[in-house]
Amino acid sequence: MAKQKPSFEIHSYGIYDGWDESSKKLPKIKTFTTNIPAVLDIEFGLILQVKRGKGICLDWIIYHPDVCDKKGRPMPPFEGEVYVRTNDWEFYLGDTIWEPIENAEGDWHMMLSYKDKCIAEKTFSVAKEHGDGEIQFWKKRGY
Repeated sequence: MAKQKPSFEIHSYGIYDGWDESSKKLPKIKTFTTNIPAVLDIEFGLILQVKRGKGICLDWIIYHPDVCDKKGRPMPPFEGEVYVRTNDWEFYLGDTIWEPIENAEGDWHMMLSYKDKCIAEKTFSVAKEHGDGEIQFWKKRGY
């Protein structure tokens, strides 16, 4: 019997609650959006759902605006690989905003690929003007 091909679907994308890299729990979605306010420590990205993919390797890359390292030089895109652990598996690909916030403004393009073929991608627009929306409304009221 032939092995079924894996399937890939973006489960959610946008702004998430905090993410703990050491935990097996994925962050919870707070707002579905591609417009991200340029706010310190905001967590944004996407969750990819993989079915029938146990053991396969996915490559990921995050293209960011000219985010600089500690010496002030623009950093290369963030990239890596991840192995699918089970046949019904979810993976969080995301990032957060850190100081100086001005360096983070612009388009952040996140992409996952399998066998050199793009299987999921999203572009997030990070800007200060996105901060005047619903998130800031509730944040100012203590929520």
